[in-house]
Amino acid sequence: MGEFGDRRGGSGGGFRGGSGGGGRDFGPREMHKATCSDCGAECEVPFKPTEGKPVYCRECYRNRKPRF
Repeated sequence: MGEFGDRRGGSGGGFRGGSGGGGRDFGPREMHKATCSDCGAECEVPFKPTEGKPVYCRECYRNRKPRF
């Protein structure tokens, strides 16, 4: 065996372990009140708004997102 061990067999490594699937349950998110930078509507966001950075309501964010 080399310095890093034998990588064959076993349970594998990296980030592939766990129950599979992409969804994670972190419990209820703390929502923070904010004012949309585009339309001025009151909204709630799942992060603490930083002064000087724009915050968008769901509708304005959807309209700003590039469509591929």
